[in-house]
Amino acid sequence: MEKRHRTQMEQARAGVITSRMEQVATAEERTPEYIRQEVAQGRVVITHNLRRDSAPMGIGRGLRTKVNANIGTSKDMFDVGLELKKLHTALKAGADAIMDLSTGGDLRAIRRQVLKASNVPVGTVPIYQAVVDTVARGQSIARLDPEKIFEVIEEQLQDGVDFITVHCGVTQKVLERLKRDKRLLPLVSRGGTFLAEWMILNKRENPLYEQFERLVKLAKKYDAVLSLGDGLRPGAGADATDRPQLQELITLGELTEIAWQQGVAVMIEGPGHVPLNQIEANVLIQKRLCKSAPFYVLGPLVTDSAPGYDHIVAAIGGAAAAAAGADFLCYVTPAEHLRLPTLEDVRLGVIATRIAAQAADVSRELPLAQRRDYEMSLARKTLDWPQQISLSLDPEKTRELCSDKLEGAGEVCSMCGEFCAIKKVRDFLE
Repeated sequence: MEKRHRTQMEQARAGVITSRMEQVATAEERTPEYIRQEVAQGRVVITHNLRRDSAPMGIGRGLRTKVNANIGTSKDMFDVGLELKKLHTALKAGADAIMDLSTGGDLRAIRRQVLKASNVPVGTVPIYQAVVDTVARGQSIARLDPEKIFEVIEEQLQDGVDFITVHCGVTQKVLERLKRDKRLLPLVSRGGTFLAEWMILNKRENPLYEQFERLVKLAKKYDAVLSLGDGLRPGAGADATDRPQLQELITLGELTEIAWQQGVAVMIEGPGHVPLNQIEANVLIQKRLCKSAPFYVLGPLVTDSAPGYDHIVAAIGGAAAAAAGADFLCYVTPAEHLRLPTLEDVRLGVIATRIAAQAADVSRELPLAQRRDYEMSLARKTLDWPQQISLSLDPEKTRELCSDKLEGAGEVCSMCGEFCAIKKVRDFLE
């Protein structure tokens, strides 16, 4: 780690264009000055821990919508080899970031293997390890020492984790609101639930909120991004956009400004289960309350009635959210709400979310997305099957479906055959 450093935000405010900003600018086809200005204002974050050598990634206003894939063990299933296969499956499918949400097995060893195997940014939820370690010693969550939480946070940042989810907005005030405003599903965030249980049992404030400036200093030390978690995210459409959710969001907006004062980059995490007609409002409220900090959403899932197909449900919501201004989509797999995902679940989840991101980026008129769609249309016009495969968001699936064209079985597909509109128009017009 650099002996004395200024964070990316601090350097951007000083007018300095860093090598990381230049790398992001190149990847996004933006000018370095544009990236510098957006980083300085907190509207773009660069996920890159000083302890890692992976390429930096930009998330935020005017940039391509990014896709995250969650992997991780559980107490009942902790096959590290399988999780690493999921990681490689997600990367092959085009995931921009990975989150290790492991709660079973040797969490330190798993995280370090994930960091070593991943060439994209890696995020974690440190409260998981703090709780698992406490329970492993035969103690209840109520006995969790707040010092343990901060020890784990520093340990994970020192390992090289690029962004951490911290549920700082789950405060006593928010929990009182939650008790008054009856929800169908009061809490579905695992990290938020851990903290809420600790707070209720100990009758104390959330240490991540109470000692937020300490947390900021740790993030600054490693130039890591704080992803302010949504512990009160709705777990059912019936609970969407309610007062507990919005009260937590107001708190996160206030904490964002505290982090920015110290030059620390912040993302805001968002829902969750949200009906389609409320998604745009959720994004606009977040951008307003959090001064346009990047928005990281899970889905959103627009209906609660499609278990087994929640990757499609989330892709619908993700496209709407990103079109409205969300910046980072966390994938949802077909296994959501049912079990740990398989390798195929991971692949389908990444592809579905990438489709959502591409659709949103086209609607936002981002040149990179528009060019891809234009080139695909051109390849269809010329019946160029290899080019269609290479431009596809899932080349393997496309190749499988049109393999006969690659084997010389004809110019047109079996849907229209000799009546192919594209071929007939080309023949009589051109």
